[in-house]
Formats: sequence, structure tokens, C-alpha cells
Amino acid sequence: MDLALVAVETLLIGVHDGHLTYRAAEEGLADNEHPDAAARRLAGFGSPLGSLGSGRLIHSTSWRFDAGRIVLTYAALPDPDPATAQRFPASGAMTATGTALDPSPPHVDRADVIAHAARHLAFLHRTDPAVAEAALEQPPLWALLDAYQPDVAGPVRPHR
Repeated sequence: MDLALVAVETLLIGVHDGHLTYRAAEEGLADNEHPDAAARRLAGFGSPLGSLGSGRLIHSTSWRFDAGRIVLTYAALPDPDPATAQRFPASGAMTATGTALDPSPPHVDRADVIAHAARHLAFLHRTDPAVAEAALEQPPLWALLDAYQPDVAGPVRPHR
């Protein structure tokens, strides 16, 4: 696969003035760089071993096809500079969905990606011991993320 056609997007998630915030950093995947390492670098987190005990977390949350390339999205938290970030979309925002035979939505905007990441993190907080442990060091951030409906993918709706 041509790595120029793969981008890593890192959403730095934080809290400022009692609201969830995000900043996005994105670049093409470098030759021989693992996407996890690229996400850590874009977040400014450095070595995974240096982050132990800091409440820091990097999680691969989604992928999408956008403008002829695959975009791998990671959530990175806590944002070390949330004062320069934008506020999250409302917690009730719906995420884009596709159809049974065309599962990728025709258009995915940043609000869709952020809402999905928040739902995914809320789910992981309840189910993944490593995430729950990291959350212990960032209670205000995780209290706001837990306001999102936990989900592993798009919104789960009854089909009947």
C-alpha cells in the first residue's frame, strides 16, 4: 500500500472551562512508521513508556476514506493545551451511517468523528481495564466523556 495514501489523524481531547475540547493534528503516514507511533508523536506524547502513570491514553477509534486516502483516527488524551482547542459538539449529536451494502457514510465531517470517538471512549471506560486505570488520573475529563452514550461503533438503534 502506498503510505502517502494513509493519513493519521490525532484528536487531542481535553477540558477547558468545564467543557470538552479537541484539537486535530493530521499528517501522512511516514515510511516504516507504525500508526500508533505517529499518533503519539502528533499528540506530543513521546515514548509509550514515558507516559505511564500520567493518565495519558492513545486509542485508535476509527478509520474513513476521505479524498482518495485512508484516514486512521486516534483519540489522545488529555490534551496538554486545551485552552487553544475547540469545544466538542453536543453530546446528543448523531454520527453518520451508511447502508447495508454500502456501510461507509457518503460524507463524514469532523463532528461525526468526534462524537464517535467520545462514544467509543465512554464504552472503553466501562469495559477496558487499561482505559479505566488511565481515567482515574483525569476525573473531570472522564466525567464529561461519560455523558456520551457508550458505543463501539455507530449509534446502536433497535431495528424493529
